Amino acid sequence: MRRSSPVLLVAVGAVYIFLLVPTVIVLLSSINPAAYLSFPPHGISLRWYQAFFVSTTFMDALLLSLAVGALTAVVAAAIATPAALFYVRHLNFAREQFRLAMLAPMLLPEVLTAIALLLFFNHYFGGTRDLLPLLIGHVVVTLPMVFLSVTSALYNMPPAVEEAARTLGANPFRTFILVTLPLIKSGIVTGAMLAFILSFDNVNISLLLKPVGSSTLPIQLYDYLRYDLNPTAAAASAVSIAITFAVVFLIDRLYGLRAVRF
Repeated sequence: MRRSSPVLLVAVGAVYIFLLVPTVIVLLSSINPAAYLSFPPHGISLRWYQAFFVSTTFMDALLLSLAVGALTAVVAAAIATPAALFYVRHLNFAREQFRLAMLAPMLLPEVLTAIALLLFFNHYFGGTRDLLPLLIGHVVVTLPMVFLSVTSALYNMPPAVEEAARTLGANPFRTFILVTLPLIKSGIVTGAMLAFILSFDNVNISLLLKPVGSSTLPIQLYDYLRYDLNPTAAAASAVSIAITFAVVFLIDRLYGLRAVRF
């Protein structure tokens, strides 16, 4: 093991470089004063961040992404928490089938899920004219992550504490509110934050289910790059990266990244 450790360190370092170099390039390109996307930058300027924040189109897309991400986190947590409780504490048969059904959106390609939802809404509801189809699509693809997070928290909580509360006279609802919920709160909050990240950065679902006449930030960025290659796109990407890293940092500060284990 000691002989292989340098090789392992080199391999891990190569993976980190592969993952982080594109982010570094985007961040450096966003402060490039040149009028077109280029790397390395020829100086330092924040003009493209100013262009991003004064752009009504980008601001509307950013606000829509934040709103959809927040709603997705809340709805996914509200659905996944009782599902995880039922699976861990009460389900005695067809457990693997239930778990597979909850994780199915994670196993299927997102584009197939998006196409299926698009056909469903077009056939029964006349298309994607409002925010509901987009929200449902994001909840569907983020639900497995919250389910796994809450399930992990429940498995790490000894059932004896719930039994002790029941023997002291607490009914099931009171036991859940006063005992179970505080002990699994880390799993719920962590799963909800991960759902927000996945929703905020989603492309496939958003591309097909977005409301008519509006776009989320990733889709607006994609449309922008089709016609213009100035560093405003890099500034928009940098803002998206900053929001994602802020949520990850918040998870780490609240519960530690070890909480994100399934």
